[in-house]
Amino acid sequence: MATIDEELGQLERDIRQLKIEYDQFFGGGRKRPPTEIEWRIELVIKKYGERAGDMKYGQRFRYNNLAQTYAKYRDIFRKKSKQKEEGTVQRHFGAAAKAIEAERAQRLAEANARYATVVADQAYFRMTCSEPEREEEKVDKLFNAFVEAKKLVGEDIARLSHEGFKEFVRKKTKDLQKQKNCSEVEYVVETVDNQVKLKALVKA
Repeated sequence: MATIDEELGQLERDIRQLKIEYDQFFGGGRKRPPTEIEWRIELVIKKYGERAGDMKYGQRFRYNNLAQTYAKYRDIFRKKSKQKEEGTVQRHFGAAAKAIEAERAQRLAEANARYATVVADQAYFRMTCSEPEREEEKVDKLFNAFVEAKKLVGEDIARLSHEGFKEFVRKKTKDLQKQKNCSEVEYVVETVDNQVKLKALVKA
């Protein structure tokens, strides 16, 4: 039986493939829309939409991004399908077609960049702890949120290690408690100017 991460990975691949096949359909390279793969995606979206409680924070974060991407594509596909049925889609050939597709791709990329900026400039996750060595679940969630945020903006996560992160949080918490005479430290994962930051804030 596939794990949640494996199914989300397949969902991500299916969404990419769906876009490719719809582009082929609208371009005249396919006779029928890719309804089979669309049906498969809908099943997984519905399945995990009803099982949000079974997922870890990082998995829910990934699922929500995939669901939003699919919803955006689905809206575009339905509008194009309606135009195709009504005969309002203009067909272009050769160099002209390539130029038009390039322009569309650029507009889509710009729109995605604007969307990513709006989504990115916000706090993704907050967690307060006083004894990180005894609050492993909290630290795990913080680590997952930090990794997912970095993935979203395309940052390298190869050097991140779970154990190293846990040790950092433990030491940072103890240092701040000693320096500021506080009982708790709040950690915030946020993205500013397309860069992921982990902030440690003193709690009274």
